[in-house]
Amino acid sequence: MAQSPAALPFPADVMSSRCPSREVLRQMTSRWGLLVLIALRDETLRFAEIRRRIDGVSERMLSETLGNLVRLGLVTRRDHGEVPPRVDYTLTPLGHEAAERLFAFARWIEDSLPDFAVGDPSLPTP
Repeated sequence: MAQSPAALPFPADVMSSRCPSREVLRQMTSRWGLLVLIALRDETLRFAEIRRRIDGVSERMLSETLGNLVRLGLVTRRDHGEVPPRVDYTLTPLGHEAAERLFAFARWIEDSLPDFAVGDPSLPTP
């Protein structure tokens, strides 16, 4: 379970290499972490549905990313105990808040793409 800010032995400071916020930042803003949170923003999805929604993510990276987001308390994993296995992923309230903020950031990137020095935005990147 997440610690309350008062339980930290020092003030939270993302600029400090000692602060646990760095790990949260790393997981949430990784390419796959950000995209998973956005994919789950509006609905509960199964693993294969998330993988189809996020073009280019490997099964291994998606599995690792989902596990990290579950450990952070941003995503819940629900195993229905069925055969064949059926597992759903959904955002926690904290995950919803993060997804909304990251979605706005992603939209800003898309809207500003012509202003970035990335070459021809109509061409796919390798």
